[in-house]
Amino acid sequence: MTRDRSRGRAGAGPVVDADSFFGAAGDRKLERKERQLCRQVQEAVSEALAGIEDDVLLDVWVTGVEPAPDAGRLAVIVQAGRGASPEEVTARLEKVAGHLRSEVASAISRKRVPTLTFRVLPPDEEGEP
Repeated sequence: MTRDRSRGRAGAGPVVDADSFFGAAGDRKLERKERQLCRQVQEAVSEALAGIEDDVLLDVWVTGVEPAPDAGRLAVIVQAGRGASPEEVTARLEKVAGHLRSEVASAISRKRVPTLTFRVLPPDEEGEP
């Protein structure tokens, strides 16, 4: 004969939150996926800018892409070329933003294409003290 040895709540161990075990791994995976998406978008935008026939945009390069504030909207960080003002580069990028977004859509495999915003850094002045 067996006895029912249920202990009830009094004999149970302490309650442990599952997020303490699995939350950190989930966050790391999400961060990895965001970094992967940013890298893909950086490559796609760089290639698309190389194909655009615009004297100002030919001299810019993409220095990075980061979530702003999440992967639904990405900030493309671009450095202006010599002789171009950041305002002029921003205006030209806004004109071709639709084309750049369509190039990103063909380069990534996502249901929704992220919205692109642009941050333009001033030209790098090498050789100055």
